[in-house]
Amino acid sequence: MAEKEQFNDIYNKHYNKVFRLCKGYFCGDISLASDAAQEIFIKVWEKLDTFRNESSISTWIYRITVNTCLLYLRKSSSKKEIRTESLPQLVTETYSNEKDEQLQQMYQCIQKLEETNKMIILMTLDGIEYPEISKVIGITEETLRVRIHRIKKSLTQCVQNENI
Repeated sequence: MAEKEQFNDIYNKHYNKVFRLCKGYFCGDISLASDAAQEIFIKVWEKLDTFRNESSISTWIYRITVNTCLLYLRKSSSKKEIRTESLPQLVTETYSNEKDEQLQQMYQCIQKLEETNKMIILMTLDGIEYPEISKVIGITEETLRVRIHRIKKSLTQCVQNENI
């Protein structure tokens, strides 16, 4: 398979998950999530020949995603311009106002989590399997299950307190 075809296949398979993960990191900010997702796929394109198959391609992409999102959060002041001619149009998601408010509230509670816990819950919410998450995070599945349980409990408390 040619490099361009391989990249297009990777992009089509992973873009929506990467975009949603970014959206979770940026409190639902679609514009910022879109910028980050585009930057992530530029990195994937540039580094594709260095991928050594030591993990699955999706684990590698999630690591790039998490690192890129954390960098974005750290350099809060400047936004980077990215050339987008070669990237396909992105899909937008629409929700009812009430659902949108609930999502905003959940994103705000997620933002209060410590970085690793934030990454764990965003990947869990995106339907990523536990074995994959445990590889990305570097913990056992058993430890992961315990952490997810604690994270969900603290998020529930956070959302309920916000509703008062």
